[in-house]
Amino acid sequence: MSSDTKECDYLVLGIGSGGIASGRRAAKHGAKVIAIESSRYGGTCVNVGCVPKKVTWNAAAIAETFKDAPAYGFQVGGVPDFDWPYFKKKRDDYVKRLNGIYENNLNKDEIEHFRGRAKFVAKDEVEVALNDGGVQRIKAKHILIATGGRPVIPDIPGKELCINSDGFFDLEKQPKSIATSGAGYIGVEMTGMLHALGTKTHFFIRGDKLLRSFDPMIQDTVTQEYERQGINLYKGTQITKVEDIGHGLKRVTYQETETKRESTVEVEEVLFATGRVPEIEDLKIADFGIKLNEKNHIVTDEYQNTSIPNIYAIGDVCDRGFELTPVAIASGRRLSDRLFNNQPDAHLEYENIPSVVFAHPEIGSIGLTEPEARKKYGDKIKIYKTQFTAMYFAMMEPSEKQPTAYKIICAGDDEKVVGLHILGQGSSEILQGFGVAIKMGATKKDFDNCVVRAILTFLSCAIVRPLLHMPQYLAYSDHETALLRFKDGGSIRIFILMHIDAY
Repeated sequence: MSSDTKECDYLVLGIGSGGIASGRRAAKHGAKVIAIESSRYGGTCVNVGCVPKKVTWNAAAIAETFKDAPAYGFQVGGVPDFDWPYFKKKRDDYVKRLNGIYENNLNKDEIEHFRGRAKFVAKDEVEVALNDGGVQRIKAKHILIATGGRPVIPDIPGKELCINSDGFFDLEKQPKSIATSGAGYIGVEMTGMLHALGTKTHFFIRGDKLLRSFDPMIQDTVTQEYERQGINLYKGTQITKVEDIGHGLKRVTYQETETKRESTVEVEEVLFATGRVPEIEDLKIADFGIKLNEKNHIVTDEYQNTSIPNIYAIGDVCDRGFELTPVAIASGRRLSDRLFNNQPDAHLEYENIPSVVFAHPEIGSIGLTEPEARKKYGDKIKIYKTQFTAMYFAMMEPSEKQPTAYKIICAGDDEKVVGLHILGQGSSEILQGFGVAIKMGATKKDFDNCVVRAILTFLSCAIVRPLLHMPQYLAYSDHETALLRFKDGGSIRIFILMHIDAY
């Protein structure tokens, strides 16, 4: 070992949300921690994911509010002009503040940190090519790989003319028109935001529905809604070529999957949101025999152990199947509790993890989809679902009303709730309380016994009561809170106070 090699208890590769959460928890337990990051602190979530996306979604939601305002008597004269450069600067400044907060938190917890790209030179040692020049070697008792993932663009002619989901946040001006590709949540979110802000959108998907990994009710409803809103949805197609034709325009050639017939459309920008791959190539960890799955994600067990002792992986880089910031944070903290705080059984349970999609309208989901439930439980399931118009849209013309859809999947004789899928205004907030209930094993009967306060905008739990045919309905007009309660140990207890932001 070289004399300038640093040693530590815990080496964290990647200072994203999961990496910093695990590193800080380990430091609080007394471990000596060193962290490495090749780019901006905060990882995908802070820089090109959750944070700038939600800020942009907020802007899109405000634009939609202007469109809705005349129905409530406001003479606003249409949607005001949107100053994209001003908005981008404000958004970038906010992200930079968060970068600084991450760095300050590392310093506060006395975590030494370096900017550079690491590669393994032994199973317990890495070499870091520092961004400002030079090399630093670090040897550790435990090493966490939390390097995340990166978006990819298909290898087609003209791919250099396209942007990926990261590049979306680098756009200096709002495109007047755009072609987007990718039916997953990233493509759905970005297409919806751009459309709401006034960009003419051409949305290309290989299948005939959006969000194919979600429950069929969500797939059907959001696909129909995007078409109703005026998004140009090209089903059963894929982009095969992009050409620069001058005057700020690109010609997109697309092919119909079944007929192989080709057509073109001209747009200012082309955005691919067709997938992400784990960021592991530079690590050279495969040279030491670490086990990878068919998509090059690091294989881990329930305790985040890899196939190499004392090397762990969390977040988008591992194979657990949840590319969600809260999952990376929770799994990272539990890992540090296990390694450095004498909690040998600490680990994240990956069942019933809620997820939301900031589409237009919002989507929330937890637990099994209907096909998954039927595969697991056979005929021993019951489905309760409804679709209606939320009170917010009561003042609008039928053609202007967004749908609200709810579905609950119950299994067994006791009708345990094993899946909940919601779509509509406020779904991202409403889901949180139900997530706790389902995680704790709530049944339909527990929901039957729920006495709630109804949020006039969303109706919250009160929506689910008629959905489940609950006869004893008691609601109060209150604009701030909803109470969720369910049976715990034979008695009814109020378990969570769920705050709903009423727009």
